[in-house]
Parts: sequence; C-alpha cells; structure tokens
Amino acid sequence: MKQHEPGQIAAQLVDREHRAEIVDRLYDVALDPIRLADLLEVWEGRVGPLRAGSVDSVIPLDDPEIEAHLGRAAVFLDRFEATRADGGYRSILADIPRSAAFISDGFSTVAACNRAAALAFGIAEGAALARLPFEADDVEMLAGVIRKVAAGKAEKVITLRIRSLTTGGPVIVRVSPVESAEARPLALILSTELVWPEGFEQTVQEAFGLTAAEVEIVRGITLGLPVKEIAGARGRSVDTVRTQLRSILAKTETHSQSELVRVVLGLMDVALTPLGHTPTPGARGGLADLPFQTLRLADGRRLDWIEFGAPDGVPCLYMHIDYGLIRWPTTAEQAARARGIRVIVPVRAGYGRSDPHAKGADHLHGVTLDYAAVLDHLGITRVAVLCLGADLRFAANLSLLRPGLVSGILGCAAQLPLRTAAQYDRMDKWQRFILANARYAPKVLPFLVQAGFSLARRLGKEAFLAQVNGGSPADMATFARPEVREALLLGSEVCLGTKRSAHEAFTRECIGSEKDWSSVLKAVHVPVVLLQGDQDPQTPMQTVRELMPDFPALDVTFLPDSGQLLFFQEWPLALDRLQPLLPCAD
Repeated sequence: MKQHEPGQIAAQLVDREHRAEIVDRLYDVALDPIRLADLLEVWEGRVGPLRAGSVDSVIPLDDPEIEAHLGRAAVFLDRFEATRADGGYRSILADIPRSAAFISDGFSTVAACNRAAALAFGIAEGAALARLPFEADDVEMLAGVIRKVAAGKAEKVITLRIRSLTTGGPVIVRVSPVESAEARPLALILSTELVWPEGFEQTVQEAFGLTAAEVEIVRGITLGLPVKEIAGARGRSVDTVRTQLRSILAKTETHSQSELVRVVLGLMDVALTPLGHTPTPGARGGLADLPFQTLRLADGRRLDWIEFGAPDGVPCLYMHIDYGLIRWPTTAEQAARARGIRVIVPVRAGYGRSDPHAKGADHLHGVTLDYAAVLDHLGITRVAVLCLGADLRFAANLSLLRPGLVSGILGCAAQLPLRTAAQYDRMDKWQRFILANARYAPKVLPFLVQAGFSLARRLGKEAFLAQVNGGSPADMATFARPEVREALLLGSEVCLGTKRSAHEAFTRECIGSEKDWSSVLKAVHVPVVLLQGDQDPQTPMQTVRELMPDFPALDVTFLPDSGQLLFFQEWPLALDRLQPLLPCAD
C-alpha cells in the first residue's frame, strides 16, 4: 500500500474542502445570482493562477469534479433564467407597480398581470378576460382592440374609456403592442386604476407627519373616492373629514385635492423604484433615437449597424467593446457631426438583433469579416477606426485583412495581449474574475458570464455597472455624469437589455480577447495611437509599460485621473487625436 506523508494528506484534505466550498458556491449562484460575489471571493485564491503566488497548491482549472458540478449548476441557472422574463414582457409589468396593468393576446386569457391589476381587477395569470370588472360589451370591445393592436392591424396605441363595475367610476385604459419571444402577438393594457401599495401608509406618515386617520383619508383621496364615501367608510361625518382634509393640505403644503394626489403619486413612484433601477430603452435624455440598419450577409446572417455624426462626413468605424457600448454621450455625438465625422457602428454578431456566428467559427476572423462587409455595403474604401479595450485586435486584423482600407487606429483604454498571470493579478477583482477565467478556464466562463448577466438584471444595470467599475475612482466619477450614464445604459441595451441577453456573445468575446494575438498587432503598418488611463482597473499602467517594448510602433499616451471609461470621459481629446488618422488627413 502506498504511504502518504502527513503533509500530503493535509494538502489533500484542504483541496477537498476547497472543492466542496466552490461547489457549494456554484449552486448558490445558480439558485440566486446575487451570490456571484461570494463565488468570486472563494474562487480567487482557490483555483489555478487566480491565486497570487504559487499555483502548485491550488485546484487545477481543468478539475473534472468542478466541471461536472458546473454542468449541473448551469441547468439550475438556465431554469432561473427561464422563469425570469418570458420574452421580456414580465419585466415591463415590474416597471408599473402602482397602476393596474396586464398582458394579453385578446382572445381568451390574461398572459400576465402586475399586483395592482390583481387587486384592482381581481384577475390573475391565466384568468379569462371575462373576469375583468367591466360590462360584457366593454370586455368584448377591449378584447377586439387588444387583438388588433397586438397584431399590428391598428394604431400603435389606442385609448379607451370603460366604466368599472367595482367602483362605478370611469377607467381609462391604454393598449399598446409588446415585443415577445412567444409566437402569439401580445399587447400591454395599462389602466388608470391605482392600488395603494402594501406598507405605503408608513411612508406617507413619515414623509408628512400625518396621523393614522389622516393617512386613511389620503389613501381614499388618492384612489379617487369622494369625501362622502370616505366619511361613510370611516363612520365620520362629511364635515369631520373635510376638517381633517384641511389639516392634511396644511401638513403636505398643498392647496387642493388634485395637488395632494399629484404629490402622493410622486412619493409613491419614489418609494416603489428599486435602488439601481435601469431606465428603459425609451427613457433617454438628450440622445437622439437612432434607427438600426440591417445587412444580410452571404451566409444568411443578419448584421445591424447604426450611424451618427455627419451623414456625408469622413468615415470612422467605431468598435463597441464586449459590453456593446454603441452610443456616445450626447455632446460627443453632436461634436462628431460638427467636426464632419460620420461614425459607423456595426452591432457585432450575437449582440442586439445581429445573428451569432456559427459555433466553432474563428471569432477574430469572423468579426473582422463582418466589419469589412458593412463598409463594403456602404461603399467605404478608406476609414479610420476608433476602438475600446481589446477591440484593438479587430482593428489591427481589419488593417491586415484589407490592406489600404484602414487609415489609422485610435485605441482608448486599450488592452494589449497579456502574457503572465501577474498581469491578471493586477486587475481589479471583477475584471480579473472574468478575463483570467477566459484565459485559464474557458470551460467555466459561460456559467460565470451568464450568472453575471443574471446578477445585472437582479441589481439593475446601473448598479451592476457601478459595482464592476468600483475599483477605479476615475471611472466612478465618469459614470456619475448624467450624459455618460445615459450613453452607457442606453448603448449597452444590445448586450444586456430588457428583451435580450448577449451573454453567449460576451463569452466568445472574452475568450477571444485572452488568446495570443500579439502577432496580429506586431504586423500592423498603419498608425496606431493609444490613450491609456492611470486608473484602468483592467489594464493598469504597469502592465501597459511592461508590454510596450513588444510593440514599439505604438504611440502611447497616459492620461491622469482616467480609467476604463477613458473615451467617455476624455472624448474631446480622443476626437482631437482621431483627426489626423481620418482618411482626409492622409
């Protein structure tokens, strides 16, 4: 029998404990992605070169036991995702907390409803439309309108006035189409029927210093009840309620019942909005609504792109990085137009509505061909490239694949091909968690990315992006700028939106970025200018300085107080540095 030294036995026991801890965390994340941060903490220092120092005493990244459990955990995560959005329309209802709203195809039943509709209308998912508290003729009329709007056979939005059998008062309903993964067309029915949220009494009482009796009166007024009915329900005279109402108006500093209702509804919106709530794609500020244009490629795939800036200007190809940041801050897009720059932004394979590449396809080559296809379709024979992060590899490869097409490359917060585990160790924890696993544990990465996207939906995209960029004070300050935040949240809808998730494409992007593409970068013969931040959580200055001798042709400038969001912070300087690279400046 083979004898084991005490030290070997102890090491085996530690490894067993570490595996068990990691497996537990994998299942925790699968059942609730909010636990991803816990997995990150135990993963680092337990698995492969993610642990600083020696890698001999940690679990190998190709551990079959971990991989087996990972497969099972992925099944649970898929189920979690399957129950989340149903094509996205449930998330729409989640954004309508106080008005009764539901989804239907108009034929027979309610596909989904919010809590307000359940309380106000007495309906539930799967309930027949006949259950709605309206006259039979009104229900039939409403169902007909729903069917027409859902099928696109009527105006996009139709408003109806229906009388409620419950309150006897009028109810205004608005019917609009809803995008869904389901085969049947659906519509959203949003009504003026309000529901007093559970626990809102305490919020009103604390906000205005009202008594419990006064809060009940506010509740009745907000829900549209007449003073006489409020008095009857409370067993008080109308004069008593009117006296209490005068006290309420004084305490809330309002001058009429309508003003009181407006103030209370505003407070209700604040109270019901979760922290980290992400604006919907339509909730934009200064950014113009840009149409997606579509190209059908030779292999039948769909490829979308958008354009902004000067329509007849000098062309610039912008590459949107793995987060799908297809938009610029409003003033930056306006500046591009003023400078006569036509910005072309292809939406890469697997993002938005662009079809993914076939499995097994070479990612670098496939993305490069897609960029060339859009430019060819537009008849562009000379273009400058502005890229972010590791998209530098696509820009470099495009210049090699199509000699003469690229006039110059500007990279902002660019990532160079990494060589050592120490260069991953310097990254902030979230960037290291994803990219080091992309390099050393690509089989694990799909689960981690899908869990990360689930976490983003759970926290709200704004809170998630803030968490990921938390290691860079410069990035946090940049993200706090309203027009930057708007550009990031709106632009990234093609990657992480209410209706679609590009986690599979994001995974391919990360794995591709961590391969050795140094030969591609070394072979580039066009000017390459890089602007790098001194607070970049993904590519710190020390790492860039280590790698610069490998690429002597690069023109690198370090900018103080800037990070991974360097372009969104320093876009005026970036456009200045882009100008000499544009085709007209050749």
